[in-house]
Amino acid sequence: MSMRLRMCKSKIHRARVTEAELYYEGSLTIDATLMKEAGILPYEQLSVVNVNNGNRFETYAIAGDADSGTICLNGAAARLGHVGDEIIIITYADFEEAEARGHHPTIVLVDHDNVIKEIISAPETPVHADFLNS
Repeated sequence: MSMRLRMCKSKIHRARVTEAELYYEGSLTIDATLMKEAGILPYEQLSVVNVNNGNRFETYAIAGDADSGTICLNGAAARLGHVGDEIIIITYADFEEAEARGHHPTIVLVDHDNVIKEIISAPETPVHADFLNS
């Protein structure tokens, strides 16, 4: 039986909110460099998790100025966080089961100024590898 599985495609881990614009039409503005390195396209659907208050929401990405460090909660999302909050930005993609078994998400780690510290293609752990081969 063939099935499609929704898998984590990429993640920007613990970015800091730099702005919140309530009276904007919506979305999350992300530094274009972070988007590029995470493989996030403009208008791509995002899941956002606020580490500080536990709020979770979905929206879409818009590119901010490259290398600006911008992470701006726009529209209703501005009510779900504050400047300085840490958030996790996640994208997902659908894969056939065989593709999913070999998929490794891109994880972008940033510092307190939203400057990239490291980019990881999530490796399989021994437990994960054993699970996939069973």
